[in-house]
Amino acid sequence: MKPEHWLFTYEGFEPAREGLREALCTLGNGYFATRGAAPESEADETHYPGTYLAGGYNRLKTDLAGRVVENEDLVNMPNWLPLTFRLEGGDWFNVRAVTLQEYRQVLDLEWGLLLRTVRFEDKQGRRTRVEQRRFVHMRDKHLAGQELVLVPENWSGRVHVRSALDGGVVNGGVPRYRQLNCKHLRPLVTEEVDAETLLVEVETVQSRLEVAVAARTRLYVDGQPVRTRPELARQECHLAHESAVELREGQRLAVEKVVALYSSRDHAVSEPALAARHAMAVAPERFEELVTTHSRAWKHLWRRCDLDLELTEPDDTLRALRLHIFHLLQTVSPHTIDQDVGVPARGWHGEAYRGHIFWDELFIFPFLNLRLPDLTRALLRYRFRRLRRAREAAKEEGFRGAMFPWQSGSDGREEGQRVHLNPRSGRWIPDVTWLQRHINAAVAYNVWQYYEATADSEFLYYYGAELLLELARFWASMATWNPTLRRYEILRVMGPDEYHTGYPDRSEPGLDNNAYTNLMAVWVLCKALEVLRLLPGERRDELLETLELRPEELAHWEDVSRKMRLVFHADGVLSQFEGYEALREFDWVAYRERYGDIQRLDRILEAEGDSPNRYKLSKQADVLMLFYLFSAEELRELLERLGYPFDPELIPRTVEYYLQRTSHGSTLSGVVHSWVLARTDRPRSWKLFSEALRSDISDVQGGTTPEGIHMGAMSGAVDLVQRGYTGIEVRGGVLYFNPNLPEGMKRLRLSLRYRKHLVDVDITQDTLVLSSRWRTPEPLEFALRGERHQLLPCETREFPIERPPITEESPVHGAGP
Repeated sequence: MKPEHWLFTYEGFEPAREGLREALCTLGNGYFATRGAAPESEADETHYPGTYLAGGYNRLKTDLAGRVVENEDLVNMPNWLPLTFRLEGGDWFNVRAVTLQEYRQVLDLEWGLLLRTVRFEDKQGRRTRVEQRRFVHMRDKHLAGQELVLVPENWSGRVHVRSALDGGVVNGGVPRYRQLNCKHLRPLVTEEVDAETLLVEVETVQSRLEVAVAARTRLYVDGQPVRTRPELARQECHLAHESAVELREGQRLAVEKVVALYSSRDHAVSEPALAARHAMAVAPERFEELVTTHSRAWKHLWRRCDLDLELTEPDDTLRALRLHIFHLLQTVSPHTIDQDVGVPARGWHGEAYRGHIFWDELFIFPFLNLRLPDLTRALLRYRFRRLRRAREAAKEEGFRGAMFPWQSGSDGREEGQRVHLNPRSGRWIPDVTWLQRHINAAVAYNVWQYYEATADSEFLYYYGAELLLELARFWASMATWNPTLRRYEILRVMGPDEYHTGYPDRSEPGLDNNAYTNLMAVWVLCKALEVLRLLPGERRDELLETLELRPEELAHWEDVSRKMRLVFHADGVLSQFEGYEALREFDWVAYRERYGDIQRLDRILEAEGDSPNRYKLSKQADVLMLFYLFSAEELRELLERLGYPFDPELIPRTVEYYLQRTSHGSTLSGVVHSWVLARTDRPRSWKLFSEALRSDISDVQGGTTPEGIHMGAMSGAVDLVQRGYTGIEVRGGVLYFNPNLPEGMKRLRLSLRYRKHLVDVDITQDTLVLSSRWRTPEPLEFALRGERHQLLPCETREFPIERPPITEESPVHGAGP
């Protein structure tokens, strides 16, 4: 019996919760993903059986009341799931039309399988047991399969089986998008290849992406193949094989459906349909063979990416953490390395956010950097390939360097909407979230953190350095000189908060001197100057010449990095943006009493004819992101570089001030706030962590998770355990540890890749044990509580952990010196 912490189990059929289950039971392999919908289901108000190809986008235009809007969407690809049955004289199986005696759905995280057990009695009194298994193959990225096993418990007779492919699907998984054009596919081929195999090929109407799906269906009774010629049922874009089998009571009918999905984006493929046909011809004979190789690939991934923890009072924390790791590895896997894709904010699990890439990489890459760094490298190259478009975007806005979009899709242009629907008011309102220029700091931060974790000098020389330099150039050009204050300012942007889009008394959108944006700009400029010192002379000269970077421009970067303006409240708290302190206090008690759930205050206030721009409130961490990304030592260095004093009380006072004014309207909010409290208020940190960990599982936002999981929050929650509670920081060629496990956590074990080392980490409340597993030429340089040590190849060392009092030297993030 498999331990419960590897199994995510749902008991009973709950129509209102099916959408959530389908998202959380999505199976994928980094190349494509399929939602956990029942194979007999169709898209309706209960079910949504979507399949998504990584990077499979298409654009459509819609006329909204005379205004044409264009959106690029992640496309719902042909549905390969349809596999159903009917008993002689009855209708095709419908779970709502029978009496259920047992209904269980299990997501097996260890082996990457979706299981379903259904026992039912129909109107004729026939009792039947159905067992189903499904996978999306983790070793062979093009393959997927499902098995249906049917056993008559008190009857004998004929069973009809139907296996189909549906190429006529549309994008309909997000209710608020349904007013928009949604038909992205046109049919190319619907073909019966042979008595076992069907083929559907489609093409996206704008991007001309060809996708072919072939399905092979075989039937077995008590392990013996059924030799029968199925009937072909054909409709436009839809093909089905229908077979009839005679069964006796207790006999076991197994239906094995294996599919292959190929696209015109694939390497080493002549044509998708040809490749899909061939894949079916050479696929293993039996379903079980594919399950074996698939589960073996998962075993290898878990060996690299798992963690284990012991709690004083055991609960489902470990299972939830593994669920999050599972979905991350289904979104980006070793198959991602060979593809030109980013990591979408909602995974490949649904159509929310249209499959676009935002700043969530900031919360995703830290886990990958220390587990599967090649994935981070591949995902950073997604940004590098779109550097030319980022340069064009900067030029179009009057800036220099490169300006990446807030929402990115196929080609790197800004995919952010200009209007969005408030479902509470029913109104389409302006959307200016594209003013979140801080995405350009996130890209730079991700490049530098990858380099720190891997020492991948080749990546830095040929990709990372150019990205950093062009991003620094952008920030320097965006800064404007205020001669009165003798400071540089960054004007008309949005911070991570997202509630505040502008000033109440100003018609133009945007805010001035957002603290997070300004300080991150300074950090980017500093790192760009540092990377020039790191580069070999020849490569540095090449880049300076290629980018036409002259000494006077570099001197300007130095000047901006020392004279950027930050705004403080009268009591010294760092202001979220200029003018924040003058806003009205918000009546949190009254709104909680009136609405209960006030996470989306922006929608509530807009429906009332009001705006968050008038109040001191936040959707999620904004200023506090600085304490999430940087240690106290790094913040001190940045502030002192700017000529601002570093007050030891700055961090706790700022944290408490903004915590009291945050609605947690984003799933990322709990992750960041838990992190910044990890060293000063462990019980409160653990509470926020537990809420963040279960935000998708419980669908705390009331209907968003069925449209796609929140990849940043999932990965961030795991990273909070991996780096936050361990106090891990990678800086200057040293792996820092500053452990501070929550009071209820007895032990944490994990394995990390750091540069050329593989290290087992075992932490309790009292000890840190490090074990080197590889014979590397150099020892591991690490520090515990700021004290430097070395770990020799294949050596194990144990250290006592003492809990020092919190001081100004104690980092909020990581474990700086």
